[in-house]
Amino acid sequence: MADPPSVQTSEPMQLLIVDDDIKFCRLISEYLSRHDFSVSFVHDGAQALQTAAAKPWDAIILDIMLPGMSGYEILRKLREFSNVPVLMLTALSDETDRIVGLEIGADDYLPKSFSPRELLARLRAVLRRTTRTQAASSNEIVVGCIQIDLLTRRVTVEGETVTLTAVEYDLLLALAQAPHRIRSREQILNDIRDRTYDITDRSIDVHISSLRKKMGDDAKNPRFIRTIRSAGYMLVDSSRG
Repeated sequence: MADPPSVQTSEPMQLLIVDDDIKFCRLISEYLSRHDFSVSFVHDGAQALQTAAAKPWDAIILDIMLPGMSGYEILRKLREFSNVPVLMLTALSDETDRIVGLEIGADDYLPKSFSPRELLARLRAVLRRTTRTQAASSNEIVVGCIQIDLLTRRVTVEGETVTLTAVEYDLLLALAQAPHRIRSREQILNDIRDRTYDITDRSIDVHISSLRKKMGDDAKNPRFIRTIRSAGYMLVDSSRG
């Protein structure tokens, strides 16, 4: 089986790996370096946060099981200053680990039993989701008090900037491109993912919940994102009542 097709880029993508397994880091770095990635790696939380803040990164691979500061703690602190796409790794198979990571801002999740090719495919999918709206013909989408700048990926709600992860942004964009229309989970997943997901995957609901919180929305009395029972979600213009 051939490796996934490349993301077209004029320069190598800047990737940071955070994992305390030095041998693992070197092996993955060697593999990804052959596929248009410039890879750096660190082995503890403090160093990870310092390095993440030192320069722009295209993506970060973050292990959950780290000594001292866990991957969850690192991600929480990272999200205070960065929206860089984060792919989390875990040696555990418990669904709870995955849900927790998604709730605090991970963009994707991969068990440590992955193959290098699967890791490469996941990374490229995350990067495509982050960059694919750059060529949009219209620079802005407005739904009521929600404004989405397609060139800068900046989102404002009632004039206030809302900081979103890559997946949250693409999820909001998928809803905003069809306002006042019900979008099923399957339709949304098809819009924001570059690979096939089981439609029962709970990740879509986790991201919706996080998106609502950041937008100041209330699931019980929503102004922006409505849940349509047994059907999906819909973005509405709250000023229209």
